[in-house]
Amino acid sequence: MNRASLYEQIKKKGSCLCVGLDTDLQKIPKHLLSASDPVFEFNKQIIDATHHYCVAYKPNIAFYEALGPRGWESLQKTLEYIPKDIFTIADAKRGDIGNTSALYARAFFEQMNFDSITVAPYMGEDSVKPFLMKDKWVILLAHTSNSGSIDFQTLEVNSSGKKLYEEVISRSQQWATPDQLMYVVGATRSDQIANIRALAPEHFFLVPGIGAQGGDLALVMKHGMNKQCVLLINSSRAIIYASADKDFGKRAGEEAMKVQLEMAKFL
Repeated sequence: MNRASLYEQIKKKGSCLCVGLDTDLQKIPKHLLSASDPVFEFNKQIIDATHHYCVAYKPNIAFYEALGPRGWESLQKTLEYIPKDIFTIADAKRGDIGNTSALYARAFFEQMNFDSITVAPYMGEDSVKPFLMKDKWVILLAHTSNSGSIDFQTLEVNSSGKKLYEEVISRSQQWATPDQLMYVVGATRSDQIANIRALAPEHFFLVPGIGAQGGDLALVMKHGMNKQCVLLINSSRAIIYASADKDFGKRAGEEAMKVQLEMAKFL
């Protein structure tokens, strides 16, 4: 999906919501465990209930890898079930030497046909460039929402006080245009989002951390938007686990709608 198509979806739905499909067999409603593919059945009902309110889905690949071959099958079925006009994100956080990254890119883009993939920048340009395929997106980890992000991301890298995450954003813009490159910016770093937007005024941000992690949606929207929005704000647990009973799909839809309505005020 290209930039224009993604922006059209945002305008059409009045939403920049991304629903994270972090599907855990230990958390899904117990009645689904008797299904032939409980993970896919859960995802299917979540998608049915939320697709009117979101513009993206983000399966966290670890939840599927942990199940072995059947997890990959569930992931593929989920990907094929997602409506074609909704953006898909492989939250895989890959990044390795060039030939290995090229194989990761083939796996997620050619074999599975995701629109985008999250990539760790630590190994530098040659580990990222193989993911920059035509009509596909790299979502580069910049300033993440976890508590340990301060261990490295905010270290000063020169005498001017420039921080590592700022250097990642500045330098990586030489590798690709805003039509191919996004950044992960945690919602729990809302005090930094205005600064990060100034560093990357045209790039989309994938923003995890609202909902269960406590990020402030209003602050993210206020400080992170430009004229084309260029935000994908993710919520996972607060939506998909809104209920552990048979009404889980309905409740997920209600929670997604609440977020969408709040976003629409800004859009």
